[in-house]
Amino acid sequence: MKTRLIDGIEVHHGSSNVFADLGLPDAEKLRIKTGLVIEIRKAMGARGLTQQEAAKRMGITQPKVSDMMRGDFANLSERKLMDCLTRLGYDIEIKVKPSKAEVGHLLLAAA
Repeated sequence: MKTRLIDGIEVHHGSSNVFADLGLPDAEKLRIKTGLVIEIRKAMGARGLTQQEAAKRMGITQPKVSDMMRGDFANLSERKLMDCLTRLGYDIEIKVKPSKAEVGHLLLAAA
C-alpha cells in the first residue's frame, strides 16, 4: 500500500481489495461474496422484489435475505450466493485460465 502526504494529510492508496488492505483473512472470498451480494441487491431492485418474494425465489429464508442486505452474509457460501443469483434469472460463467502471477486469484466481472 502506497502512502503519501496531500495538504498535510496522510493518504493511503490501497489495492483493489479493501478486505486485503484491512488485513482480513480470506480477503479474496470476502471480495467475491460482496460482489455477488451487490448483484443480488441489483437483481432484487430491478425486479421490484420484496425480501419475502426474493427469499422464496432464492430458496432461503427472509431473515437470511435481511441479513444479506445488511452486509451479514458470513453464513452463506459463494456457491449459495451464486445459486441465489441463478434463481433470480442470472447466468454465471466461470472462466479458468493460466495466471501471469505465481499464484492465481479470483475475479468477479459483472455485466
